[in-house]
Amino acid sequence: MNELAIPELSLVVLVGVTGSGKSTFARARFKPTEVISSDFCRGLVADDENDQSATPAAFELLHHIAGMRLAAGRLTVIDATNVQPEARRELIALAREHDVLPVAIVLDLPEKLCAERNADRPHRDFGAHVLRRQRGQLRRGLSGLRREGFRTVHVLRTPEEVDAATITRTRLFSDLRHEEGPFDVIGDVHGCRAELEQLLATLGYELECDAAGRPVSARHPGNRRAVFVGDLVDRGPDTPGVLRLVMGMVAAGTAFCVAGNHEVKLLKALRGKNVKRSHGLDASMEQLDREPEEFRAQVERFIDGLIGHYVLDGGRLVVAHAGLIERYHGRASGRVREFCLYGQTTGETDEYGLPVRYPWAQEYRGRAVVLYGHTPVPAPEWLNNTLCLDTGCVFGGRLTALNYPERTTVSLSQPPASTTLRPGLSPRLPPPVPAPSPAGASLTRWTLCCLTWPTCPDHASSRPRTCRGWVSATRTPRPPWR
Repeated sequence: MNELAIPELSLVVLVGVTGSGKSTFARARFKPTEVISSDFCRGLVADDENDQSATPAAFELLHHIAGMRLAAGRLTVIDATNVQPEARRELIALAREHDVLPVAIVLDLPEKLCAERNADRPHRDFGAHVLRRQRGQLRRGLSGLRREGFRTVHVLRTPEEVDAATITRTRLFSDLRHEEGPFDVIGDVHGCRAELEQLLATLGYELECDAAGRPVSARHPGNRRAVFVGDLVDRGPDTPGVLRLVMGMVAAGTAFCVAGNHEVKLLKALRGKNVKRSHGLDASMEQLDREPEEFRAQVERFIDGLIGHYVLDGGRLVVAHAGLIERYHGRASGRVREFCLYGQTTGETDEYGLPVRYPWAQEYRGRAVVLYGHTPVPAPEWLNNTLCLDTGCVFGGRLTALNYPERTTVSLSQPPASTTLRPGLSPRLPPPVPAPSPAGASLTRWTLCCLTWPTCPDHASSRPRTCRGWVSATRTPRPPWR
């Protein structure tokens, strides 16, 4: 038996010359409603499945129906020859438009066999030259299907292979709908191991340590599991300690973790890529350089395997580092992962050269709860069924977790007594205070104090607006830690 694995949500493109048995293959392995046939569409628009003059209109209809199914999150199978690269290109573009993975199943059967089958079909007397042309197009394009954009390519070359083939539908890596919780979703840690240990203890987790006394895992006696929203690394005093603990929890099945933008950058640095060592990356690399090579290799494998987002609890919970709009839930594409890591931008930059973030949560109306981090906030506040859990722990704020499904938050009110504060950082967020405006400007009330207080020179000056940590009620926050 030959198992052909395809994602549960994907665009399956059958590729083969006329007479290769594509329609028979599809009927035996997919639901009738999942298969869209070019012949059937030709019949719909011309009352004759063999009317080649109706082909352009038939394929326009085929693409429309396929797009509607993919938009609804339904697996779709395209039954057409698809031997021309132009035809495949349009289908790959359709898959990308709807953020699903394209899969090719190629029936590369002997030309003689296909000719014999066509001879038994009185309405398919295309002539031997048509079959030869299709066969030549298929052979020329076969080796480049992955380069065209197909994520998976299955090739069947004999009737026996076709008969033995079975379809196995696999979950996307992001699909954890079968995991029902309860969960404790934890905000950006940024190398603050001591705070993470205390938060886990507060949540009821029991730490497990190695022979050197270092926490290497944690388990909840009530079978709760932690979900980390990413950005475990950088800026804090113990990135290796955080990674050691979280990697152990994920390996033990007591935690899940999605990728953050800081993990992506750290992975590039670990692989020797030319990246700017800023925003705490230099500290992480220095700390990891003191660890054994084996541990650094484990970190590299761990980060490389992190997923952009998870859909949990039957689709009722979504966790992504920077949040996720509803139409991207459970989808797989480069732009979905980009949104998960960095959020949505308007394409503009602010006065500090930073990208202007689009406030996606203000327009979110989805059924699923979306939990995320990425942009620090003074305190978690619900907005349209979304919640940001990054409360700036590494900047002197708090480390926050949300109990799900209870929807209660747990935060460390201050760092543990044993923790040494990062240089220049206050032990907690200062309360909102008014500040004077620059000379000649109208009075502005600043609603969030600088997170590098009290050492920020601009904060102590008479012109606090020059400090990038100050934000007013009328501007989008552009804090210095971004």
